[in-house]
Formats: sequence, structure tokens, C-alpha cells
Amino acid sequence: MIRRINAAVLFVHNLEGCAAFYQDTLGFQETFRDAHSVAFQLKDQDFVLLAIPAAIDMISEEALSLHQAAGHRVLLCAEVEDVDAVYSALTNKGLVFIKPPKDQSWGRRTAYFADPEGNLWELYHFLASEQ
Repeated sequence: MIRRINAAVLFVHNLEGCAAFYQDTLGFQETFRDAHSVAFQLKDQDFVLLAIPAAIDMISEEALSLHQAAGHRVLLCAEVEDVDAVYSALTNKGLVFIKPPKDQSWGRRTAYFADPEGNLWELYHFLASEQ
């Protein structure tokens, strides 16, 4: 059966704009680019931006229209060493967060933002008492 998830693929309308955001704002390193996609490597995981027309060819228009009609269906969570430091660095680059850093009852300090296409992200680190 499924052993692990090793890639995240976001379907995007504006491939170049999103690629610039992930490179310039978040500091992701590009590993592959073609006319329809841009890929980044995050440790042992691939992170791919795929243009909607290519996603339709790959999967189906019906499946993608269901995804868009449902609104936000995924939250990407990324562990960082220090949420407050990353929040400060990204805010200084002009990123506007949905929620600033906050200690959560489930043992994490979190902050939330959206990419240019509205994909939601959680940055977190574990609170000291939870490690």
C-alpha cells in the first residue's frame, strides 16, 4: 500500500507568478522547469507547480472543476525552526499573513499565509513542552 507521500503538486493559473513567489519570497530552489511546470526540492520531497491546462490534460477537467468549486481543500504544513523568525523574515519580504504566530493548544506555535493563488500554508514549530 501507500508508504509515504513524497510530492506535493499545486495546480495554478499563473505559473510564472507563483514560481517567483516560491523562489523569491520563500527561497525554494528550482530543480526543473518546462512550459507547464516548475519543480522544487524540499529535503526529500518534491514540490511542484503545475499549470491548470496541463493538469486538465493529465487528470481531467471534471476533476479540476470539482476541486475549484470546493474552495480550499488542502492546508500545507511546514515545520520550521522558529516560527517567529520566519514570520519576521517573510513579513519583511512583503508577505501578508492571515494569522500571525500563536501558541496552539495542540502543542505547536503556528502562523498562516496564502500563496498568490490562495493555497493555504501553516508554518509551525513544536512548543518546548511538547518535544
